[in-house]
Amino acid sequence: MNISFNWLKDYLKFDLTAEQVAAILTSTGLEVEHMETVEQIPGGLAGVIVAEVVECVPHPDSDHLHITKLNTGAPELLQVVCGAPNVAQGQKVLLATVGTELPTDDGSKFKIKRSKIRGAESNGMICAEDELGIGNDHSGIMVLDPSAVVGTPAKEQLHLKEDTLFEIGLTPNRIDGASHIGVVRDLYAYCVQHDIPVEYTLPEVSAFKPGPGVPISISVEAPDLAPRYIGITIKDVKVGPSPDWLKERLMAIGQRPINSIVDITNFVLNEMGHPLHAFDAAKIQGRKVVVRRSTPDCKFTTLDGVERTLCTDDLVICDTERPMCIAGVFGGLDSGVTESTTEVFLEAAYFNPVSIRKTSKRLGLKTDASFRYERGINPLATPIAGMRAALLIQEIAGGTIVGSPQEFYPTPFQCARVALSYDRMNRLIGKELAPETYLSILKSLDFTIESAHTEGCAVIVPAYRVDVTRECDVVEEVLRIYGYNNIELPVSMKASINPSVHPDPEHVRKIVSDLLSDRGFIEIMNNSLTKGEYYDKLKTYPAENLVPIVNPLSNDLNVMRQTLIFNALEVVARNINHQNNNLKLYEIGNCYSYQPVEGAENPRAELKSYREEQRLCLVVTGPGQKSWRNEIGAGNYFAMKGYLELLLQRFKVSIYDLETDAAPSDLFAEGLVYKLGGKTLAMAGTVAKSLLKPFDIKQPVFLAEIRWPVFFELVKRDKVKYKELPRFPEVRRDLALLVDESVSFADLRKAAFQTARGILRQVSLFDVYRGPKILTDKKQYAISFILQDEEKTLTDAAVEATMAKLLKTFENKFGATLR
Repeated sequence: MNISFNWLKDYLKFDLTAEQVAAILTSTGLEVEHMETVEQIPGGLAGVIVAEVVECVPHPDSDHLHITKLNTGAPELLQVVCGAPNVAQGQKVLLATVGTELPTDDGSKFKIKRSKIRGAESNGMICAEDELGIGNDHSGIMVLDPSAVVGTPAKEQLHLKEDTLFEIGLTPNRIDGASHIGVVRDLYAYCVQHDIPVEYTLPEVSAFKPGPGVPISISVEAPDLAPRYIGITIKDVKVGPSPDWLKERLMAIGQRPINSIVDITNFVLNEMGHPLHAFDAAKIQGRKVVVRRSTPDCKFTTLDGVERTLCTDDLVICDTERPMCIAGVFGGLDSGVTESTTEVFLEAAYFNPVSIRKTSKRLGLKTDASFRYERGINPLATPIAGMRAALLIQEIAGGTIVGSPQEFYPTPFQCARVALSYDRMNRLIGKELAPETYLSILKSLDFTIESAHTEGCAVIVPAYRVDVTRECDVVEEVLRIYGYNNIELPVSMKASINPSVHPDPEHVRKIVSDLLSDRGFIEIMNNSLTKGEYYDKLKTYPAENLVPIVNPLSNDLNVMRQTLIFNALEVVARNINHQNNNLKLYEIGNCYSYQPVEGAENPRAELKSYREEQRLCLVVTGPGQKSWRNEIGAGNYFAMKGYLELLLQRFKVSIYDLETDAAPSDLFAEGLVYKLGGKTLAMAGTVAKSLLKPFDIKQPVFLAEIRWPVFFELVKRDKVKYKELPRFPEVRRDLALLVDESVSFADLRKAAFQTARGILRQVSLFDVYRGPKILTDKKQYAISFILQDEEKTLTDAAVEATMAKLLKTFENKFGATLR
């Protein structure tokens, strides 16, 4: 949500800086995520100054150029060649000095350079209006008033305006802050409570008066979807460009001016937070507007030229023959205001938020209007917004109000009422506030005090605060304005000491996080909501096992995730797009699935049909890089397997003691599934290209996902034991074995420990060779063996005897030969 600093000052007069306003808004819950200085002309015409033409003579080699000498306030005059027909001695002009960058029509910049024009040196450019971006006149240079002071920057001379744009991160419940007046309300309340002088004024609509004639009539056939609907007819309108002040306001917040009528509706939307829609009255058949549900499979072409199919759940604004607009979402192609429009039907309405949300979601249309309607606008402000826009139309585009506003409002809106207890509120806040403080803050926030007594009060919530319905909501409102930082920390805290479970899940999680972070991994955190399309072709995580969201924010967040894999790939893709392609990432998060209860009449309604499980995901990817200090190795499958092995070893679990299967092909191009007692513990491997393609990831990605409950069962087995350090030395021996491709290192390792029980301490694979020197169905393993006897020093004879036994076992069981 973009908010203009200068626009705020139209309604609230104050002496605060933009930085102070940003800090206040953030403290009240309207977090300012970004601030940006916006100039009337990009760059502020830096380098353009006022100069005086001291000398002007014709160019000897041209019939239209002049050689001028300019006084810029510097000790020496500056020579500039000028082609304007109106340049003359004694003029005060605007000079773009060498190095100045001027804006162009296509948004780029034109840099002024020192040059020679037909042999005469030119050190700048005397500018016309269009060259400066302040007008369209190119008939000659811009001549200033003689009183202009030489050397004055153009920004100061032309009084160019500067604004600050606040980008506010609105939370879903704070739709009341989606307008400049909405932001001003919070700012005003804060200033009043903190004794900051302000003057608060709102736009007046008392000048609105009904006119002669018969207006366009309205008929609402779906009152449940349109509880309040107002139509104002305005004739003799002249549609044209908006005045500069209106265009500046819209451009300041990033909106493109279109024409005076459309710009006024957009202005009121951003001023008051209330959407409006203007129809060309000449295109309304039968001079009657009908608000009804759509007919089944109705084809309707919207303003963007796309034909859309509507259903009976969609609300449409129609005339007597056809739909003209999808209510609260998007206008139609053939009913909008154009340059030839002379009569306007102005719509101001309050639509059912749930209905608008469903229509917007189903059609995939997200507009400024639907954003506000689906969150709940202020129904009491509907006539005010309509009259405000009508008065602006009269002021800017002329016109006359026809008759009285036509209104449908059968059931007046009832604001929420909340009973408050000062004692309960104090306990919730953690500090005792005076009743006067509560009442003062609530009044400044437009709450009506219905009754008050020594123990509490009853308040009426303003209609625009659709999220405030309970006492705790009101407490939050008070705290926003009072200031969370003004709640002192207690000098002491009371706590009961309870025995913790062992091992503590949070402690285990911290150990895992520290281990991975120490090895260069970066923790990521992702939304548990994700895109359902990711699961359409998967067998491991089928789409039918997804937990859908009833009213998702968008189609990209319409289901709960079954796996952490897709979130991780989103992060990888984003980093690669930002030229950061060497990544080591991990996430610990929850995954969700639907597992229907057998025999249940309606399994989707059974809570037991849903599963929540915590998982750990590791990602390694990137080509690696070298520097004079160190080298980052390229990501590969064995690196990922090594990190998984290291993590399990931290809790005394050997990866080779686990059962293994091939990783599912819909997720991994190659890899393994590790199991414990038949339960899947982890999957690790190279992510399948079919999964990488939707994210446009072209480099290999290596990933492991660990099921936390099964992993935690392993951790519980980790018992700390103490024993004396070995007094006798270790002995290492290496073997190079030629084996079949079907033989795994895990098989060899297991056989080795069965053969040399008691003295074999460690078996490690340190090289694998496949190549022209051996058969294609063979491979060479280079394996090291660590031997140690805790009772005595091993002799050479004992070591050789053990190695001979191992080699014989490998030959008999696996057909291995020594190389």
